[in-house]
Amino acid sequence: MRYIRFLLIGVFFGIIMTKAQVISWFRIYEMFRFDAFHMYGIIGSAVLLGVIGVALIQRFGIKSTEGMPIAFSPKSMSIARYLFGGTIFGLGWAMTGACPGPMYTLIGGGFSVVLVVLASALLGTFTYGLIRKKLPH
Repeated sequence: MRYIRFLLIGVFFGIIMTKAQVISWFRIYEMFRFDAFHMYGIIGSAVLLGVIGVALIQRFGIKSTEGMPIAFSPKSMSIARYLFGGTIFGLGWAMTGACPGPMYTLIGGGFSVVLVVLASALLGTFTYGLIRKKLPH
């Protein structure tokens, strides 16, 4: 019961994703063909909200739910890491029609075939964890 608020936020997030048509393969197809601004507006809004959220966390010293301070560590700028990682992420997104957030929304919406996509994403994450030390960072 301690985490019920997170479940409720997730359900609310899923409803918003569904109503905004973010889980629609057609909207994703439109985006990759540069036919509509719909998805770019949503992604841009999410980036802007993230920037504002990080700024508020840093300015007011907001703590995590466990009471620990939230710290942001700087990332090293490397073209290869972002090029390869972004390409793999983009290929997965294009092939499945869903990035991580909408995957859960689609599963919650009854599209059980997306469980295969989720299992593949988890397998990819696990594989990355196994070979992480051998990759150039």
